[in-house]
Amino acid sequence: MAEHLDSVQQLVMQLAKLPGVGRKSAQRMAYHLLSQPVEEVEALAQAIAQARRSVKRCPVCGNYTDGEKCSICADERRDHGVLCVVRDPRDVAAMERTRDYNGLYHVLHGVISPMEGVGPEDIAIKELLGRLDGVHEVILATNPDIEGEATAAYIARLLKPLGVKVSRIAHGMPVGSDLEYTDEITLSRAMRGRTDM
Repeated sequence: MAEHLDSVQQLVMQLAKLPGVGRKSAQRMAYHLLSQPVEEVEALAQAIAQARRSVKRCPVCGNYTDGEKCSICADERRDHGVLCVVRDPRDVAAMERTRDYNGLYHVLHGVISPMEGVGPEDIAIKELLGRLDGVHEVILATNPDIEGEATAAYIARLLKPLGVKVSRIAHGMPVGSDLEYTDEITLSRAMRGRTDM
């Protein structure tokens, strides 16, 4: 028989389901919420529910939007000949914060991961292949981990025979880091990706 959970325990249990939130953090959040005015907590709950109801995937790129298509795809000033392929919408937000990229995006909503049962057919690769008309370069910006590298290699193998330039974002030393604390793979990539000064 399931143990009866009081309201606080139920709240902690639900908050602990969020990514990166452990039981102690969930408990801290729960007690914080309980100390707030009811109107503020209700406003938060309504904002979450409204976002979940209205936000959907952009039919063009797969980014999140609450409109017909996302603001990036709708912006005619952007370079429609360049696509940056990313894992998920958080990566679009990260790239946009740099203000250095003016092309379009394609969101895969995952990466190839045989260990987790995710194959090429489970992510938006087919949709990427359908977007190549007028595209002269595809930039692969998946994470530099095993799954991200495998996904980038797979997509590159598909695109190269189609005559589209395929590039990969550089990986290397983060700004402000120390060489002595940097792992060998990162240092090796930093050396291979070095630029002229």
